[in-house]
Amino acid sequence: MAGTQRRGAAIAMDAAEVDAFLRAQPVCRVAVTASDGHPHLSPLWFVWDGAALWLNSLVRSRRWSDVVKQGRIAVVVDEGGFDFLALRGVELRGPAEVVGEVPRTGEPYDGLGEPERLFGEKYAGGRFRHDGRHGWLRLIPDEVVSWDFGKLRR
Repeated sequence: MAGTQRRGAAIAMDAAEVDAFLRAQPVCRVAVTASDGHPHLSPLWFVWDGAALWLNSLVRSRRWSDVVKQGRIAVVVDEGGFDFLALRGVELRGPAEVVGEVPRTGEPYDGLGEPERLFGEKYAGGRFRHDGRHGWLRLIPDEVVSWDFGKLRR
């Protein structure tokens, strides 16, 4: 996994905790700098394969065009509520790259079998469906920061 977390080490998740957390959570928030210079933030389904975060995005969306143009993104996956000690999350930063055909119609492409299998299991009852409107973005993070405020109880 990417670089060592320097701040908040007491509440940082270890690699196994980050992996389990990212595999279990349903929604991430993708942040990119928009063409007008403002942040653009949007929720999105995702899968984590242990090394990369895979985003299946509409290719005719503002998010897609901003990510393709800017290249670098930040993604937050979090959970919690009103109890401070229940707050947990992971932020991942790095370059996002387009993988496969755009839009994805199902042409064979090495490297997409696993993310499509994971996505199908997580969101589509076991089978990924190509709709000709979405494409794949892959984030291999340069930086990973995590927090689990529940560790403060220990």
